[in-house]
Amino acid sequence: MPQVLVVVDAVDGSAPKPALELLTLARRIGSPSVVVFGPDAERAVETLACHGAEHVYLLKDHRMLDYLVVPKVEALEQVTRQIGADLAAVLLTASPEGKEIGARLALRLDSGFISDAVDVNPGVSGGFGGVVPPGASRAGEPDSGPAVVATQSAFAASFTVTSAVTAGVPVIAVKPNATTPVAEPARPAVREVEVELSQAATAATITAREVLQSSGRPELIDASIVVSGGRGLGGAEHFALMERLADLLGAAVGASRAAVDAGWYPHSNQVGQTGKTVSPQLYLAAGISGAIQHRAGMQTSKVIAAVNKDPEAPIFELADFGVVGDLHQVVPALIDEIISRRG
Repeated sequence: MPQVLVVVDAVDGSAPKPALELLTLARRIGSPSVVVFGPDAERAVETLACHGAEHVYLLKDHRMLDYLVVPKVEALEQVTRQIGADLAAVLLTASPEGKEIGARLALRLDSGFISDAVDVNPGVSGGFGGVVPPGASRAGEPDSGPAVVATQSAFAASFTVTSAVTAGVPVIAVKPNATTPVAEPARPAVREVEVELSQAATAATITAREVLQSSGRPELIDASIVVSGGRGLGGAEHFALMERLADLLGAAVGASRAAVDAGWYPHSNQVGQTGKTVSPQLYLAAGISGAIQHRAGMQTSKVIAAVNKDPEAPIFELADFGVVGDLHQVVPALIDEIISRRG
């Protein structure tokens, strides 16, 4: 089977959950392979093997972390060209860095880039894949259609479309929580890869790093449950209510732009068109009207629940479950019920 290359950033030596989701998707369309960035990349091999990785390429070069984006792009270009015609697709996590790397890689491979996919499936058997020169095709292979088809949410998640790259190897950035990771043990072939970097790759240097203080909650874009508060909370002090609910559910805390602009919660937690895009299994919006800018950041959530005292609030148009009421009564009652059911 052709290889499907999954890109994993393992700075701390661990394999993040979105990478395991990508491996699950990769198994649908080929033989899962992994490129792992990070000085302690080998520590992630066991977890990746448990989720089906059959080939693991370790890129432990510290220059991958010392410079902005381009070294990873050049390293991936060299790995994909080594794999050659046996490569069916490249999958990345649709983070800001992942999307930039994916777009730059597709350009270098004379291919196409699909961003913010929510699903990936095999297309027409026999479609072109692999890294081939521009305008070239494999001898004796008719163009029978794309080998990989992606599903995307487009125009602020107002439409669902299917997309395919029709030339070269598809490079696809997939949103976190697009699928549930499924373990499937494998015995991967592991090798460390050495790459050559151009002078341009080291032009932008990272001069300092600062470790953010952890709240103990999941990262917003990776979380399977997100609880968000908006203008209806009435003040910064009331976000403690959302944090308490989040801690009970093992969720991340989000905020609307109105709440962030008012200084009630950090911008890093903003969900929406000018904030972060999330796609959790459950999204609970409290005191958020549901303007299109906010919906653009959470509309692909699997289940949406909303609490708002305005029965005409736009959020109810896309909510699977809605409660018309005062969130300061509804949310505490929900917290009490969760505690009661857990004994």
